[in-house]
Amino acid sequence: MIIEQVLFLIIAFAIFVYMFFKMMRMNDISYIIILVLETVGIMLNFLEVLFGVKLNALMIMLKYIFSIILPIFIIITEARGKTLAEIYNIFLVKYLMKFDNNKKAKKILLELASKYPENYDAHRLLAQIYENEGGMRKAIDEYVQAVDLNKQDYDSYYRVAYLLNALDRKDEASQMLFSLLNKKPDYYEATILLGDLLIAKEQYKEAERIYQDALRFNPVSYDLNYNLGIVYTMLNDFQNAKLFYEKAAEINALSFNSKYSLAEIELIFKNLEEAERRFLEVIEDEELSADAYYELSKIALIKGNHDSAIKYANIAIDVDAKKIVPKVKNDSIFIPIIAKISIPFNLDNKTEEAKEKDKNYNKMSKKERRAKEHLEETFNITRNLSYNDLKTFKKYRGDKSSKDKEKKQGEKEKQE
Repeated sequence: MIIEQVLFLIIAFAIFVYMFFKMMRMNDISYIIILVLETVGIMLNFLEVLFGVKLNALMIMLKYIFSIILPIFIIITEARGKTLAEIYNIFLVKYLMKFDNNKKAKKILLELASKYPENYDAHRLLAQIYENEGGMRKAIDEYVQAVDLNKQDYDSYYRVAYLLNALDRKDEASQMLFSLLNKKPDYYEATILLGDLLIAKEQYKEAERIYQDALRFNPVSYDLNYNLGIVYTMLNDFQNAKLFYEKAAEINALSFNSKYSLAEIELIFKNLEEAERRFLEVIEDEELSADAYYELSKIALIKGNHDSAIKYANIAIDVDAKKIVPKVKNDSIFIPIIAKISIPFNLDNKTEEAKEKDKNYNKMSKKERRAKEHLEETFNITRNLSYNDLKTFKKYRGDKSSKDKEKKQGEKEKQE
């Protein structure tokens, strides 16, 4: 017991002296806290040795933590390139940020980053504060510095791409995301964002490759399967689109967008019974119910069931007259029943319920609306075609899409 206490005293005192002279050499008062804690631990040992006080287990544990374990931890950490001041200030900043005291945290980080420009944590945390404040350009600068100091910081890499996209610097964001996925192909959020950017630029083949690569790491992802459904829709590959919409619907039973897309594809394939079943599932969704009833009305007309067609058309108009009435008036398929459909006189006088429907519709993303409209347009064009005609139409749409893309690219090059 005495030997243990003597050894403890020698080691603790040696560490104390080392810390004291380091504080003097670096002129850093942050070491005072450690010196005070070491003193407490040494005094507890003196109580045992000089006065024969028997310390309980907790006091013995504190004695070793204060005088040996904590100082040695700091020495090891400093050997890896961080000073006690950096360790203490980063700990303090995280504490302040936890309680939303970002103003004081930012002040500490600015001083820390100025004094220790190689401190990775200072730049990363400062970037987070700038981002929370809306200072996106400053946040990007700090995230970039964090990545330069830690090449494995993929999260900061992603935040740079995310903020570049928010600043409408989409080409730079895309380049960052391609680079990130080359380094870490299983980075899910990077895949989703890059896919959105590629779809927005109508680079569907590239988006397909990105999503398919990501499926290797996350095959049961709803978003990946659903987005692939959208990509194949825009490529007029409705067979593959159906496959991935079905997977998305299996993963998320409440995915009414997937079910609506499947219903439209069944219409294109002339599977009226299956399309009708799908649309009847979709009417539960407030966002898509008007469209689903409208499509059910068209199916009834194709089948020659005018009574059901009138009923469904009137329900669709009741749900959202401003959206459905123009469609009914502009589609020749409704000519046989137009006189029996209840069309309101004032479409601008919207009820609160209808206004809420508009809000819900606006929640649909741009890529979802584009795919939905593409499917509806395709069905309207192909509903009187034979199966052989459909094959020809698919080839035509694919060729037309490629020519349009080449034309846009040529115009862009001329402008540049």
